[in-house]
Amino acid sequence: MAEVATSARSSATPDQLLVVIDPVARRADGESVRIAKDVLSAGAASTKVCLPDGPEEFARALRRRGSRRPVVVGDDRALLRAVGLLHRQRELAGCSLSVVPVGPVLGLTRALGLPSGAVAAARAVLDGTERRLDLLVDDSDGVVLGAVGIPPVTAPEGTDVGPGAPAHPWLRTCQSLVRTLASSRPARVTAALGAAGTARLRVEVDGVTLVDLDQPVEGVSVMPGAGGVAVVEVRPLSVGAEASPLTASGRTVTVSGAHFRYRADAVVSGPVGTRTWTVREGAWGLTLPTR
Repeated sequence: MAEVATSARSSATPDQLLVVIDPVARRADGESVRIAKDVLSAGAASTKVCLPDGPEEFARALRRRGSRRPVVVGDDRALLRAVGLLHRQRELAGCSLSVVPVGPVLGLTRALGLPSGAVAAARAVLDGTERRLDLLVDDSDGVVLGAVGIPPVTAPEGTDVGPGAPAHPWLRTCQSLVRTLASSRPARVTAALGAAGTARLRVEVDGVTLVDLDQPVEGVSVMPGAGGVAVVEVRPLSVGAEASPLTASGRTVTVSGAHFRYRADAVVSGPVGTRTWTVREGAWGLTLPTR
């Protein structure tokens, strides 16, 4: 892992930054990486730049950050990796994370409100403010920043990860489009897909059953909402007219039944027989542009 330390300089910004540049970002858009590095180095009191070659060096750089504020230059997957590492180290509560989005998968960073350009994003790191965000943590200590989907439907690259809180209208638009397309399928196609793509699951929200094993479902989504609760949507199998989704909010969501796979942000996991997600309110901090 290459490291480049810049000397301290006079600046109105007292931050000392640890800039961790993900290798995928370096390969995907080296020019944006260079611009971000230059802006950060010029604006911070001091910067230390790390160029990890893989996940182990990425983790080592974060562990050795000392008092420096970590800045990840990378895409959604790099952000998820950083949050997951800090969570497992039990250091999320005391760490404010900054991100300059660079790379092929940027749906989550866009939805969180991070600027898309390297210059604007780097300036937001220097001049922005920390916002505490909710987190979903499962019973295997995995973290979710955006959404859990069952079954793990694959979305187009670049939009496969995104927060599901009602504050993001783009998600409601996507959900509406998916439901519209599903309802407009010919009956024979719907029946065929229903036989192969439905599941029988028990979904419990704060101990209350939202749907049980006797009701086939087409899909389940679990997303961080606002105020320390998760937003749950269950789409029952429709016969004829489209069935209305079942929704609920709560701090703990348990899904159980036949072994199922699920998509948590960009990662497909399973099969599992049961999984519980719990909301951690304000569990992680992200530097966002000051409004």
